[in-house]
Amino acid sequence: MKNNFYFFSICFLNLFVAYPSLANDAELNHTELKVQTQLNIPNLSEIELPATNASLLQPLEIKVKKTDEDNEANEVNNPTQISQTNRIEEKETDDYDIILEVIGERNTLPESTPIYIIEKEEIQKQGASSVADVLKRMPGFVINDVGHGADIHTGTYYRGASINQSVILINGRQINTNINTYHGATDLNSIPTEAIEKIELYSGAASSLYGSSAVGGVVNIITKQGRGKPKLNATAEFGSLNSNNQQSSFSGGTEKVRYNLSFERFFIDNKYQVPVGAANRDANGNLFNADTATSTYFGSIAVDLNQKNTLSLDVKTLSSRRGLVYFGFPLQRDRLDHDGLNIGLAWKSQLANNSQLTTTLGFNQDYFNTYGPTFFENAQFYRTGTLDTQQFTGRLDHEWKLSPTYRLRWGLDVNNLNLDGITDSTRPDRIVLNESENRSLLNTALFAVNTINISDAFQVDLGLRQNFDSEYGNYFNPSAGFRYGISPNLAVRGSWSSVQRNPGLDQKYLYDTVHGWLPNSDLKPETGSNWTAGIDINLASNLTGQFTYFGSSLDDRLGIVQGQWQNIGLVDTNGFEAALRWNVARNWSTFLNYTYTDAKIKTGTESGLQLGLIPYSNLQAGFGYAKDGWQANFYANYSSGARRAFFTNPNDKNTDFSSSYINLDLSARVPINQSLGLTFYFENLLGEQYERVNRIYSPGFTFRLGLSSNI
Repeated sequence: MKNNFYFFSICFLNLFVAYPSLANDAELNHTELKVQTQLNIPNLSEIELPATNASLLQPLEIKVKKTDEDNEANEVNNPTQISQTNRIEEKETDDYDIILEVIGERNTLPESTPIYIIEKEEIQKQGASSVADVLKRMPGFVINDVGHGADIHTGTYYRGASINQSVILINGRQINTNINTYHGATDLNSIPTEAIEKIELYSGAASSLYGSSAVGGVVNIITKQGRGKPKLNATAEFGSLNSNNQQSSFSGGTEKVRYNLSFERFFIDNKYQVPVGAANRDANGNLFNADTATSTYFGSIAVDLNQKNTLSLDVKTLSSRRGLVYFGFPLQRDRLDHDGLNIGLAWKSQLANNSQLTTTLGFNQDYFNTYGPTFFENAQFYRTGTLDTQQFTGRLDHEWKLSPTYRLRWGLDVNNLNLDGITDSTRPDRIVLNESENRSLLNTALFAVNTINISDAFQVDLGLRQNFDSEYGNYFNPSAGFRYGISPNLAVRGSWSSVQRNPGLDQKYLYDTVHGWLPNSDLKPETGSNWTAGIDINLASNLTGQFTYFGSSLDDRLGIVQGQWQNIGLVDTNGFEAALRWNVARNWSTFLNYTYTDAKIKTGTESGLQLGLIPYSNLQAGFGYAKDGWQANFYANYSSGARRAFFTNPNDKNTDFSSSYINLDLSARVPINQSLGLTFYFENLLGEQYERVNRIYSPGFTFRLGLSSNI
């Protein structure tokens, strides 16, 4: 493993040898672009695509003040140019204008990988009540554990990879703990949507920056920073199945201080009629034990210490109580309690005009407790499983523009994870397996991504990540990518990265008394690589498209064999994503996302089968109209159906697929006055009780009615 470290060092040395005058030529081109436009409700689906104009590979060097007419023309001709290349600040004025001030700070993520972005305006219009609710309409995602009757067993998948095979970030800070049993996976419902500024998806060379476990990709949740005079936003919704959701946020700031406080409370009982054969169907024909209640709080503050230094703090807490749905028999009665705390402290320092250092410290704690009855020889006993994880993280991230054609982003990651686990069962044949475990893991990594502009149109990304792990030793994960602008309206790109996802401490050392799964201390990491290839294209002045082929090959995949965690073989995934955005006319817009995923098991008893719970085809589309506070948005979703992989009924086979379905939703907003509006959400307009996944059925038509305010 020492050779890997030497290789890492030599790569750095070669870069400086190849570019001896980079430090002398370094210069940052700041852009001070101010745009003033009237306040409007944004159009539907402002999910951003990477700019396809090859000239955008270089920093902008303009300094203008645009009029409203200029803005309208720019939105048509280059709809993503400003937001893709600069950070935008909003300042409210007394006559309800918004000034957009472009600071000149580019997103330094590699452009060789597709980046999808969904903004807060679209999140609000969708009526999303969780991060998972937002992601389900984005390319590449299959989310089975959100919505009516959602079950945490059925999982979240990104490009065929499970949630623990992707990296989840809050403001660039990793929050994954890689816990797999007792339903302890990362909870994407843990952040109030009122606190979210936008969500970004990326892959490829980004795995060098954020972790080699990004088999599927990276999800970065960016939270709001208040500014200007204090502002209060609040919504209250009530609807079918006794659902209710209250959200509020209070934000503001001064010239040097910005703050935001958000809260969300959600409840639904999910008690509705389901057909014979459905998961967890009680004697009255209702879905049983599927209720969910969550409360989340989020707060952040940022202080500009001076012109070159900013200190920020954010804190999130979660309290979740829910029942668990089961696919077999007898009726599942287990409950899951989840309490979480996440704290992040970041210091951004402008070391020079061409150099910025970000230092981040983080703490993440997740407490999972699953409990309920267990049955043995016609008698009822009791079981409980507890997982308490504490994760401390530290990160140094240096962005250094060494010349107009070369940029280096490098740094250090430190992650210390501690697991306290308890299993306790009164069932006679399991008492001997009761145990308490305390395990720790330390992972340190050096990372670097070198971005080289060979020409105005051709960019190359070279990524390096050297890991030092207390469980799995030293391992090296490189990445590479390119982007070539063939013309101002067409660009091609590709990326490749080496990945390694290590088993969770619970899989290695702690018995899962809920499912009866034994640990295995001999588990090996899942290793392999992923890749993308695609084009970004302006099909017309108001129509943009992004088309991506993605794939991965992952060996030593983890799974359960005869009641114990094992490395069960190879999975090859190949897929295709298409994302189209069409600004039909002013106040009208549409989007279409399509994902095809072929996640094939290549070895073992299930060789040749599609991974369970992942449909081959998934399509989302929408169009909407917005003007003067009025909104109407129509959404459609198609799923080809997924393989019923486990906990089947006695006469079912694990090769069976659920049926395909089409779902239609409608959302609308009616303004009462300048600060109040009525909201309407009608879901499953066709009223069909389709099988969402693995014997879990939708309730048919449902609705939510609400009131939103902006003071």
